Order: sequence, then structure tokens, then C-alpha cells
Amino acid sequence: MKIHRLFPSLFLLALVLQSLPALAQEKTWPIQLDNVPKEEAIGFCLYTTANNTLKLTAQLYPLADDVDRAVKLQIRKGNEWVEVASTTVSEEPMGFPQQNVKRWTAHFRVTEWDMTKDYKYRVVAAGGAATYEGTIRRDPVDKEVIVVAAFTGNSSRDRRLKPDLIANLKAQDPDLLFFSGDQSYDHKIHYQAWLLFGKQFGEIIKDRPTICIPDDHDVGQANIWGENGVVEGKSEAGAEGGFFYSPQYVNSVQNAQCWHMPDPYDPTPIKRGIGVYYTNFNIGRVGFAVIEDRKFKTGPAGFVPKMGPRPDHITDPNFDRQAVDLPDARLLGERQLKFLREWGQDWRGHNIKAVLSQTVFANAAHLHGKYDYRLIADLDSNGWPQSGRNRALLEIRRFHGFMIGGDQHLATIIHHGVNSFGDSGYSFCVPSIVNFYNRWWVPEEKPVRKIEGALPFLGDYFDGFGNKVTMHAYANPDEARRNKYGGEWGERADGHGIIRFNVKTRKITMECWPRGIDVTKADAEEYPGWPVTIDQTDNYGRQAAAWLPTLRVKGMTDPVVQIIDETYGDLTWSLRIKGTEFRPKVFRDGHYTIKIGQQPDRMKTLTGIEAKEENDATLDVVFE
Repeated sequence: MKIHRLFPSLFLLALVLQSLPALAQEKTWPIQLDNVPKEEAIGFCLYTTANNTLKLTAQLYPLADDVDRAVKLQIRKGNEWVEVASTTVSEEPMGFPQQNVKRWTAHFRVTEWDMTKDYKYRVVAAGGAATYEGTIRRDPVDKEVIVVAAFTGNSSRDRRLKPDLIANLKAQDPDLLFFSGDQSYDHKIHYQAWLLFGKQFGEIIKDRPTICIPDDHDVGQANIWGENGVVEGKSEAGAEGGFFYSPQYVNSVQNAQCWHMPDPYDPTPIKRGIGVYYTNFNIGRVGFAVIEDRKFKTGPAGFVPKMGPRPDHITDPNFDRQAVDLPDARLLGERQLKFLREWGQDWRGHNIKAVLSQTVFANAAHLHGKYDYRLIADLDSNGWPQSGRNRALLEIRRFHGFMIGGDQHLATIIHHGVNSFGDSGYSFCVPSIVNFYNRWWVPEEKPVRKIEGALPFLGDYFDGFGNKVTMHAYANPDEARRNKYGGEWGERADGHGIIRFNVKTRKITMECWPRGIDVTKADAEEYPGWPVTIDQTDNYGRQAAAWLPTLRVKGMTDPVVQIIDETYGDLTWSLRIKGTEFRPKVFRDGHYTIKIGQQPDRMKTLTGIEAKEENDATLDVVFE
């Protein structure tokens, strides 16, 4: 996969800036809240557009008592700035443990937004003294390859700016930015940490749609098992379930990081009034679902017997994997499974579907810390609970969904399996921006099936919970890389992910880029094992047991196909096929209903279609 070799001078400038005295080397906190000049009142802005609606959040610094609280959103028309919305900055307290700090967010919602055009925008605050400019991008519906840049884990161990990363991202020019969690590691001071995040990434965020989903460290916890919002009664460790800090604090974090995202699929709050943000949207011809894979998850303490030094860490190699797969343990919860089931059947406006989550549905790390702590099973991973993990994968594979997540401090590409290896979809867990806690994929057991490649431990494995995972790539920390990437980044396998969705060929390419390199150079190398390219249909890797007649469509290209098992009335799968001819696979003999066409009102329904183990029949479907 070739990268656009652009802007070498920009990267050189980045390296110069990186060599200057770093904020991280200072012992003082790099964000000051007192006496910020009103001309600098706007920290940064985030936005998305969906369904002809623009949502934008401006994050402000504290305003002095005598400064105007009105904030305006303007767009450039010709030689003039035209106001399209105005609001008042929020002075609602952040809540415990930051109850003495205000939110200072300004939110804008503009309906009937023209998504076919680029717009220069400007946010004006502090009585006109402060301005902040960026670009609202048009929806690239005519673009063949949609590029997503994905990140996780912005550790507070390095508070410096990140000019090397920003230079590379400008060269790679993503259509969407996805921050999967832990944008902040400063548990009790999210407001200041969020302003620092804006200083680090605002230069690219201001000009591109951005998805940010908070994870455990963002809301002040070591881990999260949200349990639908129940009270966390013990500590920040979180294993008892729920949220430790006040609902107002959790909502304030979400207000800052998520308000600008498309409206929630179902906005009903969970317990104690904690809001939700799971949603869906399109970028070009790619559809994205955003899920909250920790908000509804069951806490293990008191639920799973302790089998290690912590309630969530199992270090006993002889533990009974099935004994911890408790039927009452939840992962996504029924609300989000319903969301995936309904959205998965809706293909309006897109050719490929992807799911964005905090982490991926596997327990894909063996060694932790200093290569001296072998963890058999981690209940914080989405490999547990196994039944909840399987229910999620079964829903996602119905729509051939590709999965992107983070959190694990270890980049991986996994082909997931439920009943057999590889019968579900692929996931890309991206590397940490700053990785201070190392993890490695170093299985002790031999693979069920070995895959030859650039790395030694590729193939079919059982994870710590007995889940079937096929490892295709991983980026372990490696001291041998210490001096390869600027003498700093390679050892810990820091970096970011790039995903390229080709909506014409339906190929998905995953790239894993280290920190400290210049992607515009001809010899720039990704981590060993990358890139990896798959086909959209690989995300339902289950082997066919029978076939329906080959569909030959006339009068329409790229129709949506839905296959329904008439015995049970269940949706087997849905897909927007490529072209005009497709042979549908199914997983047992019998009769099926086929729905085919363009949603919502140009669909044909064919009933009683027989599936056979050998089937050379064809079926013509004609649209006038």
C-alpha cells in the first residue's frame, strides 16, 4: 500500500520542534488556568456532520468575571463571515472530584447543513477578542478510498506536544479521526488534561470530523465495568462495577468529548442519570457504528472468584475457563445489541460497515509490565464474558462488520471466531500514542494452525478465556528497535493506525505506523507484519454449508441483499453486494427469503428460495 509522499519540509520542522525543551520534561503542569488572556480563550474545536446536521463543540479556557459569555459560530461566504449559530458557554461545575472547576464548553447544532461543500468556520468568543478557525469538510461520497486514522492511550507520562505525529497525519490526510479512549490519563483533572489534548491534536482536529469516546482513565478509573451506571463503592480500580466518581463528572467528561458526535441512537440515560453516546454515521460510502463496550459491562469483583493478585487478573493456568462464563454477566447489554441488529440491516448511503469501540473482543496479551508478569486471562478485556463477546460478534458479523478499537497497549490484527476459527469478523486494535505500560503477544502453547509470516506467533490460538482468535499481526515492544525510530519510540511500540476503506473494490487495508518516522519518505516502514488487506466479505468468515441460486440483477448496481432463514425467521446476513451478480452462502439446507434492492422503497422480496449444498441455479431479479 503506497502512502502519499507529501510535505517533507513539514516533517523536518516537526523534528526540530521535537528537539526543543519538552513540556514533559518540566515538573510543572503544562496547562495553566489562571490569567489566560481573553484573546486565547478558545482552546480547540471538534465537530461531526451527519444527516445534514452539524454538531460542533468549542472548548474554552476559564473566562474572567467581566468577559462576555456569548460564543458565536460563523462560516465564510465570499469575503464575509456569516453567523450561523450562537450559544452561551457552559459554567456548570465538572462535578466531584473537580467540583470547583467549570465545564467551559460551547455547543453548536446547525440543522439543514449542506454536507456537499467545504466551509471555513470561525468560532468567536470573549466579546470578539478570541477567534478560532478551521474547515468543515464536505461528505466525500464520491471518494473511492475513505481513510481513518485511529488512536488510543495518550499517556500522561509524556505531556509534550506531538509535532511528529501531527506532520504524519497531515501527510496521510485522513477523512475521519477516531480516538478510542484514554485521551486523558489525569484522573481527577480531566478539564486541564482535555485542554492539553487539544493543544496536542487541535491542529488536525479542527479540520476533520472526529470521534472521541472516553475510556476508564478519562473518567478517573483504572478500569471500567459500568454495570449500567450502578454505584462504584470501593475505589478507582473499578472492579466492583459502576463509576467511582460522581455522575456529574462522568457526564462532564462525555459533554466535552462526545457532545459533538451524531445524536445517540437511544438517548435514554442509564442509572444515576449518566448519559449515553452510542450512535452511527457515514463518512463517504462507509457506515460507522460507535458502541460503548464498557458502560454496560458486568464488574468481576464478587461475581468471579478471585484467581490472582487482583479481582480482574487471573494468573492460575489451571483455572476453569467455562466456570467464569457466567450467564448473568453482560458485555454490550441488550440496548446496544438491539442497536447493532437494527443498524446492521440499514445500508442507506454506504457500502461497508465498521464498528468503533473502546477495545476489541479478545484477550490478546500474555506478558505485561516488564516482561515479567504472565497474565493468563484479563477480565478487563472484551474476551470476557465469553457469551457476551460471542453475542456481540454474532451481531457484527451479520452485516460483515469490520472492528476498530484500542486500549490494550498492543497493536493486533485478529480474525475472530465463535464456533470455529475465523467464522466472524476482523479487528484492528491500534497502538498507543504513548505506551507506558507494555504488553506482549507471546503464547506458550503451539497454534492450532500456524500462519507463516513476518512474525513468529501467527495463526489460530485460544485466548485466555478459550475464545478462538486467529492472529495475523501484532506489534510487541522490542528493545532492538530502540534507536530505529528517533531513539525513543520504537521500543515501546507507540504509534497510530490507518485504515483505508476502498468502497469500490470493498478491500480494507490496515496500516500500523510507529512514532518517530516520516511517512513521506520512500523508505518509511510500518511495524513488521503490516500492512494487511482483507475483503469486506472476510468479516463473515464462516464456511458455507449450502448455497442459494446466483443472483443476477438487472436495472440496478450494487443492491442490498438480506438473507432470512424461513425456518426460524432470523436474519442470516445482510450486505450491499458489489456489481450485479452474487452467489449467497448460507449455513444449512432449507428455504430462505431474499430481500434485494435499494433501501428503503426499491426492494423486492423473494420467498421460498431453496438452498442446496451444490447449487448451480441462477435467479434473475429485474428492476424497471
